[in-house]
Amino acid sequence: MRTWTGVGIVAGIMLLGGAVVYYQFRAPAPLDAFASCLKEKGAVMYGTSWCPHCTRQKQMFGRSFRRAAYVECSMPGNPNAQAPVCQEQKITGYPTWIFADASRVSGVQELTALAEKTGCALPVRK
Repeated sequence: MRTWTGVGIVAGIMLLGGAVVYYQFRAPAPLDAFASCLKEKGAVMYGTSWCPHCTRQKQMFGRSFRRAAYVECSMPGNPNAQAPVCQEQKITGYPTWIFADASRVSGVQELTALAEKTGCALPVRK
């Protein structure tokens, strides 16, 4: 009897874990299409893992940020060093968005501003 109870508990945990993984990585998030559109239109965010403004910008997208084009500028083990690609792009502040037309904006951007700049549609909130 104990064996079947243990098997049931393990199976329940595996099902719950599978549901969590599906929700985190597979289930569509509200801004997935918007973030994908930004990437398709050539909008790239340059930032660092330690930058609170970058964290705030990412949080505005929620799980959908994984679909946006992002370049990490910090170097592992040396927070004062900047990745070569960020040096080449002359990134001096975080976050910096660079667009397909080579224009750029620095600082946290409202999603509406990114939508206007790229022509990407934001979903209508209900």
